[in-house]
Amino acid sequence: MAGGTRKRLGDYLRERGLVTDEQLDAAALEARRTGERIGEALVRLGFLSPDDLTAALARQEDIPLVDLEASPIDEGLLETVPEAFLRKHRLIPLRRDGATLTAATSDLGNLAAVDELQRLTQLFVTVVAARDSQIERVLARFFSAPRAPAPRSGRSAAERADEAGPGRAEGEGESSVIRLVDELFQKAAAEGATDIHIEPQEDRVLTRFRYDGLLQEGPVAPRALLPAIVTRIKILANLNISESRLPQDGRILYETGGKRFDLRVSTFPTIHGENVAVRVLDKSRTFGLETLGLSAAHRGTLRRLIQRPHGLILVTGPTGSGKTTTLYSALLEINSVERNIMTLEDPVEYELPLVRQAQINVRAGFTFAAGLRAILRHDPDVIFVGEMRDTETVEIAIRAALTGHLVFSTLHTNDAAGAVPRLAEMGAEPYLIAASLLAVVAQRLVRVLCPECRAAATAEQAGLARLGDAARLVPRAWISRGCPACHGTGYRGRTGVFELLEVTPRLADLITRRVDLDTLRRQARADGMEPMARAALRKVAEGVTSVDEVVRVMNLVE
Repeated sequence: MAGGTRKRLGDYLRERGLVTDEQLDAAALEARRTGERIGEALVRLGFLSPDDLTAALARQEDIPLVDLEASPIDEGLLETVPEAFLRKHRLIPLRRDGATLTAATSDLGNLAAVDELQRLTQLFVTVVAARDSQIERVLARFFSAPRAPAPRSGRSAAERADEAGPGRAEGEGESSVIRLVDELFQKAAAEGATDIHIEPQEDRVLTRFRYDGLLQEGPVAPRALLPAIVTRIKILANLNISESRLPQDGRILYETGGKRFDLRVSTFPTIHGENVAVRVLDKSRTFGLETLGLSAAHRGTLRRLIQRPHGLILVTGPTGSGKTTTLYSALLEINSVERNIMTLEDPVEYELPLVRQAQINVRAGFTFAAGLRAILRHDPDVIFVGEMRDTETVEIAIRAALTGHLVFSTLHTNDAAGAVPRLAEMGAEPYLIAASLLAVVAQRLVRVLCPECRAAATAEQAGLARLGDAARLVPRAWISRGCPACHGTGYRGRTGVFELLEVTPRLADLITRRVDLDTLRRQARADGMEPMARAALRKVAEGVTSVDEVVRVMNLVE
């Protein structure tokens, strides 16, 4: 059912005459006392059968309910999955269609089991519902040693903690919450997620993971677990567990699989409880101009410019477009014991060898402008200012670039040429901009087509018509169908699309004369700048990304 029309389980059961108001009230009281879900309380109290609960949940979630007695089952699939796993999680693999496996379960909330089945089979799993009694009969028929029915479902860590009750401070409830939080961190680390979201709803706790810039839903936990989950994360992040009315920020150093991660934790109070966002930073990540997606020509130009002894180099683009990664790569390219490189960041995302990095603290008065004034007294050769946010920062940065320092920073503009009027709006004199600015790099991030399932496509399949006249720049295009390697998305990883504007003498003259933005763009193109739109279309033609992805990220219409 759509999110706006979805009914609560109790209302759904009552409207269909499966339980009475008195039974529902009694189960609700019991669920509050024990911390279990209301459906489980109804079953345990004898007001509802397990099969009726499964059927109701399937209808509520708009998931097909199948009759296993009449459904064909691929016996070969059953043999590929351990019997103990199927019995524990009440799962029946039914059929395979290409890279997709359809499985039946009586526990529609056990997403951890579905994730594990995907790992075991290396297939993308879709779920249908089946009655628990039928699942047990199928398992008994296919395996030679029938066992007594397991509990209603294999419990995820979230459910085990919920079963223990929200009032317990120690024991199984606490240990299950600890396992649940660790499972979320492990999942993000193993699958390359950049962010974890723990989102309280009225009747549940949603989790979402950001992969390649897009959020995907993760496991769902019972609503009663929220306080314990938030408290566990706050303890790990050294936050105040008694403060729930104000946002807090902290960090966790986390290690798994031989790799170390820096988890940046932020809490935020909402009407349903504290929301938690966790940025996942892989401390073993490496940076380099070769890995960004720059063309050979762009790499050569940028390498030449960052060797200059002084001047200003800007990287522009929206939040999350990879600006910091580009600047870190440039800094490491010129990093050496002969250069004193100092940074001001908000926050410091990765620690760089030999680089003196500082994190601003606005509450303490340590702003970009204040930090930049202080840095200039520490004999820097290269300065990285995380962002040009105000007039004072811009003025000091330009002055530093004119007096023997190489300065890197970022701005939020739509394209490279747009950085010039933006600096002027922030109070910089055009002649100073022309004298200090070496180059502007504008960028976006696009998802990369999965190499395992990428294939050449016709113009119609690739959607070239969406590009209008610009389709002429794409002699061929590619698509991906989705496979287990990319979790069915068709994409794996991201790469940059760039526009590099070098300030030539002709362009500097126009900046000094305060010409309009369109004139600046025309001159930059005349000087050899490839527009970002063309760079994006070139990546489509090379099979790096798709038309859909370029249109989504860049709103590309030529």
